[in-house]
Amino acid sequence: MSDSPIGVLLMALGGPDSLEAVGPYLQDIRGGRPTPSELVREITDRYRATGGKSPVLATMKEVAQYLQERLRATGLASANVYVGMRHWHPYIRETYLNIVTDGVRRIVGVCMAPQNSSLSVGAYIKKVEEARAETGDDAVVTYVRSWNTHPMLIEGIAANIQEALHRFPAATRDRVPVIFTAHSLPEKILKDNDPYPGEVRGTVDAVLKHIDLQTWRFAYQSQGRTTDPWLGPTVEATLDDLHREGHRHVLIAPIGFVSDHLEILYDIDIDFKKRAADKGMRLERIAMFNASPPLIDTLADVIAAHLKETDR
Repeated sequence: MSDSPIGVLLMALGGPDSLEAVGPYLQDIRGGRPTPSELVREITDRYRATGGKSPVLATMKEVAQYLQERLRATGLASANVYVGMRHWHPYIRETYLNIVTDGVRRIVGVCMAPQNSSLSVGAYIKKVEEARAETGDDAVVTYVRSWNTHPMLIEGIAANIQEALHRFPAATRDRVPVIFTAHSLPEKILKDNDPYPGEVRGTVDAVLKHIDLQTWRFAYQSQGRTTDPWLGPTVEATLDDLHREGHRHVLIAPIGFVSDHLEILYDIDIDFKKRAADKGMRLERIAMFNASPPLIDTLADVIAAHLKETDR
């Protein structure tokens, strides 16, 4: 298989590449429905406060470059890594068409969300399948649906937690509560036995086997703006609970994310940090992997194992 072209399609949500793109981006997320002007202004202000655009595409391009180099250096000499976004350019459809135009007939799709869910990973796969139906090509396409407990991922998260805890005073470091977070999804997924809640807790449980924490919590963050109920508990409620218990330091470990984007740079670094400060609490966050070696190593191993399993 290493002699035949292999395309790796890395998929992420995407994000606006300018403040002017926030409105169209939100409309894309909302399936073409108009976005209330006040919401567009609010989200635009959030992007303005975090650099003026989403960092996701630049990060993903870095990941793709390093991952391609790693795959080629470890036996997949014909591997080419591509980037496709679900809700902004380059769209998954655009990228898929480029892949098949390049003559690639073996494609592996990998979502940058380690935990599987029909509303996240499933939605990315649907976009690819729509593109496949449009082209009618004969490419063999398989998907990595989950890598939530991969040892390299878990070791990297544990190491980032240890590093972040050292920002706190030595006298209190062992007692700093850690809030593990993942992006919330609508509660309706529970009716369909969606794997997401179990996948997320699987990541947390695996991390806890690598690091001894006296106090920890799990919470969902960044609930959507809909009238439907979303998975909880929320980070906001969890901060309230920890404050009532007398804690004055807290560390957030967003184990459902691998790179910086609005939910990290605004929701945690600005909003949650201010909420904590208003209660007299100091809030810190672990570093995201972005394009660092732990993520590249993890993805390379995940993809190599997937190819070995699916192409044997």
